[in-house]
Amino acid sequence: MKKQSIFIIAIVIVVIVSLLYSFLGSENQSAYIEEIRKEREEKDHFMRTSQESPFAGKTESFKGLNYYDADIRYKITADLAPIQNKKVVLLSTSDGKEERYIEYAYAEFDLNGYHNKLLILEMIDIGPVRGKLFLPFGDETSAGETYGAGRYLDIEKVQGSNTITLDFNKAYNPYCAYAEEFSCPFPPAENLLKVAIRAGEKVYHN
Repeated sequence: MKKQSIFIIAIVIVVIVSLLYSFLGSENQSAYIEEIRKEREEKDHFMRTSQESPFAGKTESFKGLNYYDADIRYKITADLAPIQNKKVVLLSTSDGKEERYIEYAYAEFDLNGYHNKLLILEMIDIGPVRGKLFLPFGDETSAGETYGAGRYLDIEKVQGSNTITLDFNKAYNPYCAYAEEFSCPFPPAENLLKVAIRAGEKVYHN
């Protein structure tokens, strides 16, 4: 077979593979966006109907939560940096109290030209949330496009992994963003990012 023919075949294979990956990537992104849409729809239903909702008793004023469009670029695989000598962390709350957590690990990732390092906390209070991972954070959108006291991420543990998924499209407001009677912890100082996270829930408007 002539070299020219081999070269042409190679080019055709590369084009086919590129188109295949592009198609699969588009399919995966569409499925992901649909997943986020359904989760947000379910949360609106909970907020509107549940007695555990911060809008309970005043659902007539609830118009739906406010979000950025889902963007798969904000579903980030971060490096997980273990903490050897874990300490108890006290976070101040919106009602002047404190809540106790224990350090779990640091999540490190690059985004929009910044290297970011966030402290992931583990819940230690007795109850069904004990052992769950919790990531409160603030960013350059806080007190403008998003709630001023920061937002939260729930994190899934993956035993033995050196990476962890931070899906900022699932970032949500604490309940005190909707009603003053709730007590909500503020993010620790090291979790105040110098980058704008335009993903997840925005500030709530009646």
